[in-house]
Amino acid sequence: MSFVTLGALLVALLVGAPIAAHLLRRRRAEERPFPPARLVPPTPPTARRRSLLEDRALFATRAVSVLALAVLGATPLLRCTHLSLSRRAGASVALAIVVDDSLSMRARPGGDGAERAGPSRFERALTAARELAGGLAPGDAAALVLAGAPARVALASTTNLAAVADALDAVTPSDRATDLDGALDLARDLLRGLPQSDKRIVLLSDLADGAPGAPPIAGTPDIATWVPLEELEAAGQDCGIVRADRSSQKARIRVVCTAAQAAAPGPDLPAAERDGGAASPGASAAAGRSLEVRAGDAVIGKVALDPALRAEELTIDLPAGTPEFLIAALTGGDAIAEDDRAPIISAGGPLSIAVVVDPATTHVETGGPPPLEQALSALDLDAQIRPLPSVPEHADELAAHAGLIVDDAPGFTPEVRRSLAAWVERGGVALLTLGQRAAAAPLGAGFEPLVPGVVRWSASPARGVDPATAGWLGPSAASLADVAPRGRATLGAEASEGAEVLARWSDGAPFLVRRPLGRGVVLFMTLPLSTEESDVALRPAFLSLLDGFVGAARARGGARRLAAGETWTFDGYRDVKVERVQVDRAEGPAGREALPVVEVERRLRVSPPLAGLYELTLDGERSTRVVSVPEREIDLRPRRVAESARAAELGGMSASIDGSPYVALLLLALLAAELLLRALGGRREAAELRAG
Repeated sequence: MSFVTLGALLVALLVGAPIAAHLLRRRRAEERPFPPARLVPPTPPTARRRSLLEDRALFATRAVSVLALAVLGATPLLRCTHLSLSRRAGASVALAIVVDDSLSMRARPGGDGAERAGPSRFERALTAARELAGGLAPGDAAALVLAGAPARVALASTTNLAAVADALDAVTPSDRATDLDGALDLARDLLRGLPQSDKRIVLLSDLADGAPGAPPIAGTPDIATWVPLEELEAAGQDCGIVRADRSSQKARIRVVCTAAQAAAPGPDLPAAERDGGAASPGASAAAGRSLEVRAGDAVIGKVALDPALRAEELTIDLPAGTPEFLIAALTGGDAIAEDDRAPIISAGGPLSIAVVVDPATTHVETGGPPPLEQALSALDLDAQIRPLPSVPEHADELAAHAGLIVDDAPGFTPEVRRSLAAWVERGGVALLTLGQRAAAAPLGAGFEPLVPGVVRWSASPARGVDPATAGWLGPSAASLADVAPRGRATLGAEASEGAEVLARWSDGAPFLVRRPLGRGVVLFMTLPLSTEESDVALRPAFLSLLDGFVGAARARGGARRLAAGETWTFDGYRDVKVERVQVDRAEGPAGREALPVVEVERRLRVSPPLAGLYELTLDGERSTRVVSVPEREIDLRPRRVAESARAAELGGMSASIDGSPYVALLLLALLAAELLLRALGGRREAAELRAG
């Protein structure tokens, strides 16, 4: 508030004037009859006593009038602003508001740790969204998209402006990663086809999506993109606990810190870094901090962080008799406090993927592990790859694994088929590649009931896969258009019955099939992974296939640990209950919060938005799972923004509605009330004089 504004408001101190006027007003002295006084000649009184407040209504009216005058004088000097759109010649607008509800938006500008004050970036973004929604007019259309991964539509395009306000009230922060590109694509899809010619996307985000080197955020020729609030841009540094596991008397905790900024400030850096928000070269959020293991308020293990730590798994020995429930916590403060603590439980181990590959037939000329194992390691999917010499014959041996990949097996014995089928029906995910060995299975070996029918091997009339039929593999499907196969497996029609063909050869034959079996699923591909048969294992689409396979194994409850925002899928279960265990710092679990279970395409799904400890009840059987912080969300380097997305013609901060006309009307009403009260008071005094 400026000195001039403060001076205008000080006029309100004149409210004391009516008080002084009423207290200093003199009135006629009270007369009391005294019979002997009739014998004395009357003399004028020499003094009158001061009166108390008699007409309180008149005094209140005058006091409110003085206050209203002060407000009226200060109104032109006050500048209450809010975010608003600029309209093209007053035309209606089709608006898509994108609100980032990811973990990094929990940061509070202005300090670290306990010193932070004020609203978080998420709260500021939500306030700005409400300001934009409040400025919409009849005829405008609005939609709401959330940018936490995966991006979601919170409200489809609508002209019901009350629904926009209700949708914003329902938005809550989460621990998800950030998916800006997905959110912007959803927003564009919601705006296309609307009758309004002026279509805009407003992005309210800190721009920290883990891809600072990605292309700058910009609009398209038909839909403008506006990034209005530079104050939301990510800055500072953060360390977070992304995994905390316990095995025997050891705690293994993975800590990730924001990469230090090595570039000197310059015009190409984001505004937050030029203004000193980012760390100076060489600085680290890990400097001077420690990792502690706590049982209640007691610290039972501690290790100092390396000042140059970027990502490391730290091991802390636990003393004998350590309680079951433990907490891993980082000392000190950083940009985000919510990722500095995590429960340590034995159920938090990584996803286990078993691999059965014959190195003699599946290898690369440069040496090293088979291409399948190299690809899984390169993807860094937070899964343990466990090579096996053969498929286990007992279901108990498979129970430790969430996924199984078998390359060109020469069929399975009846015992192996029974154990595999039982494991898949309980929720396992299997990927089978079929080649010459699969077609030459010995007597008594086969693939039933995993792959119904007979597998045959023949020359391939097609050079590759039709990318239009391989949408499940994403944009990389085009790399399979020419895989130059020497041959391919062919299947009977029964193999596709009740199954979904995820990709087809260019002649229409199945290339990749997904077949549900009980609570699990079997994927089979009609090409082996051998580089002598084709180069499918060297194509980018093969990485997409493995990523989808591991994601399916993780989503079907096989993962003991899941990143916030990912989805558990429960096929075959009738009664599913998922609860987040609320943790008290000193006493351990302190309550439970149930999550909604939704049915999508006849599948029960749960998407936990917050990191922490979860308890699953599946048809009466209880198990414990962990939801962790996405590792890439610790990266607080912001994405670049094109100049066109900051253009002033798209909108900005505007002054609020002037209230001076309403104050002036109030003053006129108060003046009329004062005149009325004075007239009534004069009549009352005249009546008292006549009565005296």
